[in-house]
Amino acid sequence: MLKDMFNRDSSLSFEVFPPKKEADFSDCFKILDSLSTLSPDFISVTYGAGGSNSKKTVEIASYIQNNLHTDAMAHLTCVGSSEQDILNVTDSLKNVGVDHVLALRGDKPKSMSDEQFEKRIFPHATDLIHFLNTNTKLNVSASCYPEKHPEAISMDSDIAFMKMKQDMGAKMFISQLFFDNTDFYRFVERAKNAGITVPIVAGIMPITSAKQIGSTVTLAGSSVPKKLADICAKYGEQPEDMRAAGIEYAVNQINDLKKCGMGHIHIYCMNKPKMTSEICDAIK
Repeated sequence: MLKDMFNRDSSLSFEVFPPKKEADFSDCFKILDSLSTLSPDFISVTYGAGGSNSKKTVEIASYIQNNLHTDAMAHLTCVGSSEQDILNVTDSLKNVGVDHVLALRGDKPKSMSDEQFEKRIFPHATDLIHFLNTNTKLNVSASCYPEKHPEAISMDSDIAFMKMKQDMGAKMFISQLFFDNTDFYRFVERAKNAGITVPIVAGIMPITSAKQIGSTVTLAGSSVPKKLADICAKYGEQPEDMRAAGIEYAVNQINDLKKCGMGHIHIYCMNKPKMTSEICDAIK
């Protein structure tokens, strides 16, 4: 996956999430079928807090890899997990032929006390990356934060952790969502100056509903530039216009990234194949 992707000037990948209900699995597979027709370089699958839906993640990653013949990347979080828990999941991934993971610390599960959280076995994503590279043959990628991780004390500190992830064996970084490309360009430059040599993929989330600003975006810690805030204010009560404006904003972001030589794009597609198809058509 990685060698082929980064031998080219551009790549395209998607993120999906498992359904919460077993009854929704058939719809999930239909979504994946549609996304695969867009010929992504890979599709990543998210993972529940504390591994709460790890079996679903493995099942969906297997479908992507073996039924759709598209490279799959399984997210893997370590909060609330023991070493054996992690190995159980990696063994399951190996058994279905998935060999690429995105190693994350993950959010604190609601059922976990603050004391348990502070005493967790894997304090940071760096610890999980080191464990995976010591105990498995998986290809490991990691996340990065163009506007700093919400818990980091400074951008320099956050980039130092990023360098640790690379030193522990991360072969690629996928960025958290951002809405101002200037922030991303500045971040990439600082990362390179700090010794980051592995590829950094730009994570793009289309905002097709004003309520996303108050939920997903807030949780991610991403800032909302005036241009996007104005779009939400203007079209927030007009769903179709908001959708069109949000897609256009994402397309403009991607085209600018490609123009500036940063054409490796990861779309947080929110399990919306029609929206994703419209974006892909517009950026060809």
